[in-house]
Amino acid sequence: MKKLLLGTVALVALGATAPAFAADLGAGPYNKAPAYAAPIYNWTGFYIGGHVGGEFNGNSGFNSLVLSNYDARFLGGVQGGADYQFAPSWVAGFEGQYSWLGRNNLGAIFPAGYAYSNNQRGLGSVTGRVGYVWGPALLYVKGGYAYADNRETLTLGGAPVAFALDRTHNDGYTVGAGLEYMLAQNWSTKIEYQYYGFGSSRFIAPLALVPFGSFLQRRAQPEGR
Repeated sequence: MKKLLLGTVALVALGATAPAFAADLGAGPYNKAPAYAAPIYNWTGFYIGGHVGGEFNGNSGFNSLVLSNYDARFLGGVQGGADYQFAPSWVAGFEGQYSWLGRNNLGAIFPAGYAYSNNQRGLGSVTGRVGYVWGPALLYVKGGYAYADNRETLTLGGAPVAFALDRTHNDGYTVGAGLEYMLAQNWSTKIEYQYYGFGSSRFIAPLALVPFGSFLQRRAQPEGR
């Protein structure tokens, strides 16, 4: 009974379309406008994710006094942001990111007996980015505000000493570039390099450290997510 019923439906449909087909034989060709097709890879939307990588220091010392540091550290963190695709192969957006760092002590021992330590525990940034889409890949550049979570101490003979710097080096800037690849509409992976600059600082107290001049802090952060 099922086979007979299905055969009848097919025959009725064919009979209904036959007259219309015959009536159109003398008419001119009709070209229907193509339906709009959304891009296969669409980067527009919000996102969150995680990342792992490494961080490398670039520090200049107080005049000729060498700063000791750990050259490379492990990092891991989170990021989130939003992108908008336009024109149609360009993407613009913004991103907030924070990375926790492994052991990261920067130190200097002064001839006067003072010992300075700067333990940078994390790096944060708020950046804008713009990129070009090539199939499932997005090549981009980024830049914006950077923040360093520092814990600094100064001791004399092992006892804590109050100190002051001429400016904070918690606030700085970052620039970077990366390549992101869309695995599926809601999943992507990327490799990225960011450079952080936090300017130079010098002691204004205690007076015994003022003549040693300033030091400059820079960071390089390759990562992937």
